[in-house]
Amino acid sequence: MSGNGILVTGGAGYIGSHVARQLGEAGERVVTLDNLSRGFRHAITCGELVIGDTGDRALVRETLRQHSIGTVMHFAAFTIVPESVAQPLKYYENNTANTRTLLECCLEAGVEQFVFSSTAAVYGTPASGVADEDSPTQPINPYGTSKLMSEWMLRDVSAVTQLRHVALRYFNVAGSDPGGRIGQCTPQATLLTKVAVEHAIGKRSHVSIYGTDYETPDGTGIRDYIHVEDLASAHLAALAYLRAGGGSTILNCGYGHGFSVRDVLAAVARAAGRPLEVREEPRRAGDPAKLIARAERIRSTLGWSPRYDNLDQIVGDALRWERKLLAQPAA
Repeated sequence: MSGNGILVTGGAGYIGSHVARQLGEAGERVVTLDNLSRGFRHAITCGELVIGDTGDRALVRETLRQHSIGTVMHFAAFTIVPESVAQPLKYYENNTANTRTLLECCLEAGVEQFVFSSTAAVYGTPASGVADEDSPTQPINPYGTSKLMSEWMLRDVSAVTQLRHVALRYFNVAGSDPGGRIGQCTPQATLLTKVAVEHAIGKRSHVSIYGTDYETPDGTGIRDYIHVEDLASAHLAALAYLRAGGGSTILNCGYGHGFSVRDVLAAVARAAGRPLEVREEPRRAGDPAKLIARAERIRSTLGWSPRYDNLDQIVGDALRWERKLLAQPAA
């Protein structure tokens, strides 16, 4: 019989650390499993840290048993799209094969709730630029495929065992803890907001726009940006839903509206109080002109209500965190 402990895999990373912090603040008993290859010890603000891999069957088994884990929140994954294209097997091993091992251990331990960190990359490039949970899944890179394969495993396992799951498909995550305690520390990050605020404080010489000839109002790509704090709260809502007996489901995590690349850069310039050095580059292969979530289902299913649906708030929190890193570099 499983207990009430919560295992957060990848809990020393950007999104996992925000979720683990919110869980701790809610009084939950949290254990983080992270190999610290891309996470940071200082990002763990509550609970115990177990250093290791989700693919280490013996370690996962012992961690689930020792800490009486009843819920697993699974964030541990590689997430860089170009890297996945260059090294596909690396992504299928870490993101897919290790998830298979984790699920096997969860079933052995009697874990009943599983919250999975998925991605809008499973949709590929939907023709309309808007995706709901029933839109075709047609990933165009190994990263998206590795996540979709994990969703399939969860679907099939949940159909024949006691395990119930919520898979949350993230759109464009941005921002940092409004309290300034934790934030994104990834070196050589590729996410637009992170790159732009690094440029704003002098860490980068410029910021690039990839594609200015899309069929959008200003010619640049449009994305659905969600504040990491709202995304984290969706995981706590998913936990409450599962504990109340909710059935397995897949939900988009976004606000349901988008901003262009130029919109984001303008917001960064406003927050920084100075103009940015912007370079216009050719389109990148596979980038859709627009990708926005249909996000009604998560609100109705989980009762989730975002608090930070404001581009200036998202950018402002990201910039404050970046300035903190500059003044006191993270270890």
